[in-house]
Amino acid sequence: MSLFNWKRLGAVAGLSLSLFAAGCGSGEDSSGSGNSQEGDSTGADGGKVELVYVEWDTEIASTHVVGKVLEDLGYDVELTPLDNAVMWEAVATGEADGMVAAWLPGTHGAQMEQYGDQVVDLGPNLEGAKIGLVVPTYMDVNSIADLSEEAGQVITGIEPGAGVVAASERALDEYENLDGWVVETSSSGAMATALGQAIQNEEEIIVTGWSPHWKFQKYDLKYLEDPNGTFGDEEYIGTMVREGLEEDMPEVYKVLDNFYWDTADMEEVMLAIQDGADPADAAAEWVEANPDLVAEWTEGAE
Repeated sequence: MSLFNWKRLGAVAGLSLSLFAAGCGSGEDSSGSGNSQEGDSTGADGGKVELVYVEWDTEIASTHVVGKVLEDLGYDVELTPLDNAVMWEAVATGEADGMVAAWLPGTHGAQMEQYGDQVVDLGPNLEGAKIGLVVPTYMDVNSIADLSEEAGQVITGIEPGAGVVAASERALDEYENLDGWVVETSSSGAMATALGQAIQNEEEIIVTGWSPHWKFQKYDLKYLEDPNGTFGDEEYIGTMVREGLEEDMPEVYKVLDNFYWDTADMEEVMLAIQDGADPADAAAEWVEANPDLVAEWTEGAE
């Protein structure tokens, strides 16, 4: 399948993600979707690099930053947003060179099980990620097990098929007190909008949440305790590349293998995008302001 078809499939399959928008993701900023970053010259290893990502705030930030670093090395970099499953399949089949958007072990566990033996796992690029149910701190509830009638017994979700949505749907079965509750899916952008409106009016709302995410910087929020462990333990975001990339593009492979940052770094880029910056501009500004860390990523690649 051609890359053109992957892009078309990604658009049709949905990025009904218009995440920020997943963050687990952010569709609020449509400028992050399908942007290509073209270098001034061809990279030493020949060229064009295709990175794919799920259009969540976290992955919009990380993918644009890595793309900018590769662009500065002289590569023609194209960034393509895709649905979760399509993103993994694109790397597994070699249609894309890599992605820095694998939420593991839980959120993308099904995709890892299906495609893990067809990709090269370069390990975590960010640790301490988490998913769960999130509420404003003014709500007088601290545990999923204590929920009763809050928010009209509705959990405001993101895209259908997202790992945090699947976990929320499992919670409806695993917690007896959630009998009669529903998970309403939409998009990451719609979820964030609903959250902001509810907080402005001091209304009750329960959303599917994950961190890193800019909403924890903008609002006073808390995760609900999960005594049944439905949402799993702490997660990490990993880097996956196609088989053969190390041989075909050793510089690109090296940068992707070296890429690692922390929540504060990522949220700095995410907040800039949320505040209205174009993702490419936010990434470029961050890269320029953090030469020491970028030097670590490009060590051995220049």
